Amino acid sequence: MAVRQVYRAEACALALAAVLGATSAGAASDPFIDALPVGGAAVGYLLRFERSTYRGAERGADQLPLYLYEGEHAYLHGTRLGLKASAADWRFDAFLAYRFEGFTRDRRPAVAEALAPREPGFDAGVSLRRRTSWGTPYVELLHDVSRSSNGTELRAGYWNEWRRGRFTLKPQLVLAWRDASLNNHYYGTAEYQAGAGLDAQAALYASYALTESWNLLGWLTATRRSHEITASPLAQGGLAAEAFVGFLYDFSPKQARWAPRISADGKPLIVKALYGNSSDCDMLQIMRFNCTTRHTVDNTDVVALHVGRKLIERAGGWPIDLAGFVGIQRHFEKSYQDDFWSVMAFFKVYWYGFGWERWGLHTRFGMGSGLSYSEQITEMELRDQGRRGRGNWKLLSYLDPSFDVRVARDTYVGVGVSHRSGAFGKSQFLGNVNGGSNYIYLSLETSF
Repeated sequence: MAVRQVYRAEACALALAAVLGATSAGAASDPFIDALPVGGAAVGYLLRFERSTYRGAERGADQLPLYLYEGEHAYLHGTRLGLKASAADWRFDAFLAYRFEGFTRDRRPAVAEALAPREPGFDAGVSLRRRTSWGTPYVELLHDVSRSSNGTELRAGYWNEWRRGRFTLKPQLVLAWRDASLNNHYYGTAEYQAGAGLDAQAALYASYALTESWNLLGWLTATRRSHEITASPLAQGGLAAEAFVGFLYDFSPKQARWAPRISADGKPLIVKALYGNSSDCDMLQIMRFNCTTRHTVDNTDVVALHVGRKLIERAGGWPIDLAGFVGIQRHFEKSYQDDFWSVMAFFKVYWYGFGWERWGLHTRFGMGSGLSYSEQITEMELRDQGRRGRGNWKLLSYLDPSFDVRVARDTYVGVGVSHRSGAFGKSQFLGNVNGGSNYIYLSLETSF
């Protein structure tokens, strides 16, 4: 049983790696097929190095956070959110995926200094794949829905898997036809219009299971761009290449003591409402109660609703629970700009079992971690990034530390921080943003 779970964790790691491997090449699909059990979750971290298609592109390590959750009919695979349907060896997916391509204001290639940023976008897609004894072929159709490129891409690929002990290798081959809108958005100029073309990519993914939960990840990709792209004055010759190294921690149950404890009514629905005020305090200062001032620079507020479910209870026999949430947040920008919405998806770990519970005082400390997408940039982020002379980004990491007190069965009141930020300016995925925003909030949470 333990060995099977180790292999399952390896498959999870490789699948998630393939998802996030779809960076500038944009041609590596998600080979994730039930690698985690329903209700399983995993998190991790990657460093990415590349030889970009863009001439004069800055080199350096890019940071990528990893988040994975597998539901019965829906999933979150790092940068892909989707619905799935399976029958025998066939699987159909409909999904929304982030496209790693282009360049941001703060990581503009030398050849594109006078050009506006070519920002990544979001693709809506469908895929069909079939598992066979000789591997897994698939087809996939994607179209930009973020009004970034309005482009379309059709992929046909194949991947296989070889295992030896704790070590796994997974090769993948992909052909990707890209239309003129997609190619021209990322590689066209006023003097050169890029047409449709066919890219080819080869990739080799690797994973090593240190334990039942911890996995080391690594992979290489090489992409041959179509002539329509390489003929662009923005592009350099030769193969585009990427290398990734990182780790992944799999929360999925592996032994009986890890199994989630489910009530007779099944997993309850968790609903949390919060109201927060803007704060110029650093998040760590707020958590230590060293700084809790609000509205000191701008008078902005948020109201949010988080909905989720508990995934794992008393993990490893410790007083630790893991829950998964999605949320929607309304930003009240007052006189600065129009109000707007943001959405987030995140895992949250809770620690409880403090000594004072013997006297009937039930408390817990939580730390949420995930992603936040905002339809506009908050006044706080505009001000802080402007002061540094840097650009902004709508997709940032999301942190949600909180402290709660139980006031009734499954009902808590609490205080916390709604925090958006980049990875210290070192993540292209997060727009190379070095800064963010904090809102100190009061909340009410209950379960149904």
